[in-house]
Amino acid sequence: MTKMKQENRLTFWESLIIMVVMFGLLAFMMIKLQLTPQIPILLTFTLLIFYGHFRGFSWNELQQGIIDGVKPGIIPMIIFIMIGVLVSAWLMSGVIPTIMVYGLELLNVRFFLFTVFVSCCLVGVIVGSSFTTISTLGIVFMGIGQVMGINTALTAGSIVSGALFGNNMSPLSGTTNLSTGIAGVDNVFDHIRTISHTALLSALIAAIIFLVAGHTNSNPDMSSVHHIINALESNFFVSPVMLIPIVILIICALMQVPAIPTLLVGSLTAILMHVVIDHPTFATISQQIMQGFKLNSPDKKINAIVSGGGVSSMLDSISLILVALTLGGVLLKLGVVDNLINKLREQVNTPGKLILTSIISAIGVNFLVGEQYLSIILPGTTYRKNFDQQGIKPQYLSRVLATGGADINALVPWGVSGIFISGILHVSPLVFIPFAFYVWLNPLLTVIFGFVFGSRYTQKKSVAETSSITEKGLD
Repeated sequence: MTKMKQENRLTFWESLIIMVVMFGLLAFMMIKLQLTPQIPILLTFTLLIFYGHFRGFSWNELQQGIIDGVKPGIIPMIIFIMIGVLVSAWLMSGVIPTIMVYGLELLNVRFFLFTVFVSCCLVGVIVGSSFTTISTLGIVFMGIGQVMGINTALTAGSIVSGALFGNNMSPLSGTTNLSTGIAGVDNVFDHIRTISHTALLSALIAAIIFLVAGHTNSNPDMSSVHHIINALESNFFVSPVMLIPIVILIICALMQVPAIPTLLVGSLTAILMHVVIDHPTFATISQQIMQGFKLNSPDKKINAIVSGGGVSSMLDSISLILVALTLGGVLLKLGVVDNLINKLREQVNTPGKLILTSIISAIGVNFLVGEQYLSIILPGTTYRKNFDQQGIKPQYLSRVLATGGADINALVPWGVSGIFISGILHVSPLVFIPFAFYVWLNPLLTVIFGFVFGSRYTQKKSVAETSSITEKGLD
């Protein structure tokens, strides 16, 4: 059995050619032909699975690869459905319209992008989930930005940047704790202290960019803003009471309640408030949860701004995640990912090169597999021994995994995070990706810091450890 698997395994050059051809096909079909991602990925998957069978992999082996590839995405897909329900519940009850009214009354257009970024940073740290931040504050800010005439790409970029900074700096974050565990860091706060060296600088640079960009926007038509406020107040119950579901969501996050029950509680609270205030029928609520909330007012502009959500709104994103993870599972089964990572691993002999190679590997897994957890797990387990051999503290590996793995996934059009952001904010990945400044800066600074300060990353051996090593050498 082992011999057969070795014969089936592709060579490094085959793996490299597959990667180049795959990205070439995807780029041509998605960028040049502007096809929806599902079709290019399915076509690439079809070519790959037949090539794998030609190279000696059985259909059962390839099918198992598909199953293994899809497994990590099951929980994120369920979370997507829960977020669709949450958005619909918060729209129908008036939670999101209430936040929009207060936001339009308080926000200054010249500081809008800066405020969006800082707000998403703070909420992200509190709730520990970029998905929750984007699906709540993100939707609100996108609506306010539309009314104020702010560039959609910049608004989405500031939301994504703030949400991912908060995700990196929160001890409640799933990817933060996964990176910490895979790297072998004993305390999550040791990881947070280390990643803060690059994250805070990246956030500062991003904040300055958003502040400057905000000042280049012309003043909005305030009559239009007042018209939107009046329309929202006439169609929804706008009151501080409607902020209760948000408070409950934050409390659940602070109590470290998992994402799915947290989202369910947030949704149920809003629905119950909607029932008490507006007395809708059960059939109406069910339809809105499934199909999304649709406001039917004479004002088409306000209808577009506060309509959306629902389970069906997430199905397109879920189908894309399924085909992307299916493709990634086959690539893993063929050994393409292992071949490329192991080849890179041979090139490391200094802290700077090791950090660069680790980040490139994490980015490569993101683009090949499209799953943020695998982009943390695979490079983490592969390079942990190299970090140990060079005496580099494990928190520097966890920083690499968080920046090159979790962060970069948002910049992959077929990645789980990239798909989610595109679906929930209703913007193409190619629109928001160039303006997610924090997400670009953090991995870049991690690499630069690795080369400049890499010699300081090593941990001194204790006298006992040194003695033990010497004795082993003498033996």
